[in-house]
Amino acid sequence: MDKKAKAAAIEMAELFDTPFLRALSEPSRLEVLKVLLVQGPSDVASVAAELPQDRSVISRHLQFLEQAGIVRSTWEGRHRIYAMDGATFIGRFEHLATRLRTLAPLCCGPFDPPPAVPLAKTPRLRPKRSPGHKAE
Repeated sequence: MDKKAKAAAIEMAELFDTPFLRALSEPSRLEVLKVLLVQGPSDVASVAAELPQDRSVISRHLQFLEQAGIVRSTWEGRHRIYAMDGATFIGRFEHLATRLRTLAPLCCGPFDPPPAVPLAKTPRLRPKRSPGHKAE
């Protein structure tokens, strides 16, 4: 592998280790994100009511998603309300796709994108947790 290919491969590897992709690679955080998408802006208690984890776990997931630029929060009285940050979310995906399109031919051979294929449907949200259920 020549210097240019190696540099491109290193940069691609670094792109895979960003907070944005780490946030999206955790199944529990994806469940939190699904709840926000379906319910709209919500506080921690509202999100936690839909998932099996305790509120403290949901709170940590929401903070991680916020730090990654996937959700944003505002204060309404004593409640912190979280919502999907659509513009930032799409912007980060577009930036990632642009960089990968540039780097892939340099380190991974010719790049001929396949035709667009619709995404498969994802399973429905997990059932609400039962009283007394412990966090993961």
